[in-house]
Amino acid sequence: MSPRTVVKPAPVLMVHGAFCGGWVFERLAGAFAAAGYPVSAPDLPGHGADEPRDAASGLSMSVYATAIAAEARALGAPPVLVGHSMGGLVALLAAAQVPTAGVILLAPSAPWGVSGSTMEEAVSAVSLYALGPYWAQAIEPDYASFAGYGVDRLPGAERHAAFARMRRESGRALFETLNWWLDPFMTTLVRAESIAAPILALGGARDVIHPPATVRETAKRVGAQVQILPEMSHWLPGEPGWEHVADICLRWIEGADATLAAAE
Repeated sequence: MSPRTVVKPAPVLMVHGAFCGGWVFERLAGAFAAAGYPVSAPDLPGHGADEPRDAASGLSMSVYATAIAAEARALGAPPVLVGHSMGGLVALLAAAQVPTAGVILLAPSAPWGVSGSTMEEAVSAVSLYALGPYWAQAIEPDYASFAGYGVDRLPGAERHAAFARMRRESGRALFETLNWWLDPFMTTLVRAESIAAPILALGGARDVIHPPATVRETAKRVGAQVQILPEMSHWLPGEPGWEHVADICLRWIEGADATLAAAE
């Protein structure tokens, strides 16, 4: 009888979105760790709590992706990348650079070539122009937008606590993401054939930042499975119902692990 092959759980690397830090995943990371997965949730360049307020100024999405790719290589085994919002797009860009065991997109920002599906998305894409050449700046987070759309399902005290931890974001990264059609370098272009791992995209039915239609189009573009959660909004890693998000992700990873093991 052949000895049974023991497959270690893939490491999980979580990628936060704009204005945030690895703290976004405190709840979700705990669930993954309890399930036996080694988890890391680093701050993107320029987003550390001990960095200068303008540290992200001028940083490109390609810089973020390269940093996450380096984190992935350092883990010693292909990780599952879990990206939220803009971090979902960063995860896709990183997965095109390094081998991964899977990619999970939580309310992801759309890659180059995927247009928004709502008026709110169109407004967000042009509103930053009121700041002038915002792509050369570090953009201050806005509480009204964050509370009204990002963490709209969190209690008031939690909204304020999360906002207090936010950082200024790279205007260049926002430009490359929100106004991709004006980016001559096509920085956020993701070619599905460059990512060999399976991909899962989750969206919230109540999300107006990255609404279901846009999440579905993103999933179609990169060949991902997609699931829309009826009661959820944008803050999938931590709003009420995050436990269900964790359960879906963990069950999907277990299925992906089994598929990869069978192929070895």
